[in-house]
Amino acid sequence: MGELIEYFEDPAISEKILSSVRSFEGRLVKVDSVDIELPNGHKTQHEVIRHPGAVCVIALDDQGRVLIVRQYRTALERVTIEVPAGKIDPGEDPEDAVRRELAEETGYAAGQIRRLASIAVAVGYSDEIIHLYMATDLVPGSAHPDDDEFVVAEWVSIESLIDSVLDGRIEDSKTVIAALICDALRHRM
Repeated sequence: MGELIEYFEDPAISEKILSSVRSFEGRLVKVDSVDIELPNGHKTQHEVIRHPGAVCVIALDDQGRVLIVRQYRTALERVTIEVPAGKIDPGEDPEDAVRRELAEETGYAAGQIRRLASIAVAVGYSDEIIHLYMATDLVPGSAHPDDDEFVVAEWVSIESLIDSVLDGRIEDSKTVIAALICDALRHRM
């Protein structure tokens, strides 16, 4: 295994927040206008999307298949292929959110949950963090999606998922990353 990359603060490239004003507050996200002083002393303004955070789960069965969902995404104006996911409720632990979202969208309960990574979705303009998990030892049940959620769940082979990521059929960033991490872990075991 390679050497780990260390994180450190660097005053030469750090920015100073001077003020922040909430310019929009929606049901899911908020937007702040943030006044900043750059390292060279110049001032600028950024808009920052504030998001409560989310989880996603790559659910694997004992046959090497992955549970995916298809759902319409208004922002893209089309149906997407994704792993089950959803936002974290206020005060909710990410692992509890994973179990809840998996059950809501697919009906499956996870016997085992493993944290894979946490990713910053769009570091240039959003504070959203998505926590990626892997679920195994799945127990089937009945799906109970939210009233505004219409999803179709299906099983695909991990190879089909990876091929769909690599040829561009799957564009959803959390799904791409979760699939590639899962595939990398399979080859390290």
